[in-house]
Amino acid sequence: MEQFIDWFVMLLTGSLLLLWIYRALYNWLHAPPGMKRLRLGKGGEWSADESGVQVLEASGYVVTSGKHRVPISIGWNGNRLYSRLYIDYIAERDGKMYIVKCSRDRQPMDWTGSGIRDRLMIYALLLPESSGILYVDTTDGTVHQMTFEVGVYDREG
Repeated sequence: MEQFIDWFVMLLTGSLLLLWIYRALYNWLHAPPGMKRLRLGKGGEWSADESGVQVLEASGYVVTSGKHRVPISIGWNGNRLYSRLYIDYIAERDGKMYIVKCSRDRQPMDWTGSGIRDRLMIYALLLPESSGILYVDTTDGTVHQMTFEVGVYDREG
């Protein structure tokens, strides 16, 4: 009888182990492709004298890193194209992290829903753990905070 209990416990343990391995393998194989998370490095050089940093600090944000370059490889009709995205700064306030883009004279912001989406939503998708995007208008000295909720459309009125 003792030998039967030993075999039963070993069979049960082996079955649970095989089930656990099967589930882990199944989840790994069925995970959505491209779920690689972007990890920003230390960032490039930035100075407290820069107008974007001064506007952020005047608004209560603390710049933690700056000048990130995100390389992008694009497959196009069997060819390979290369580009990059630039993140001006990473800033924090009240324990929340924000991606910062500064205004550019040659690229004025279109302050419509589609204009903001086309220009800034890529950054929210790139770093979903961020609390939002800060657009710093260095000429006006203003900081605009944007958040994106994909799949939620609640229009009142």
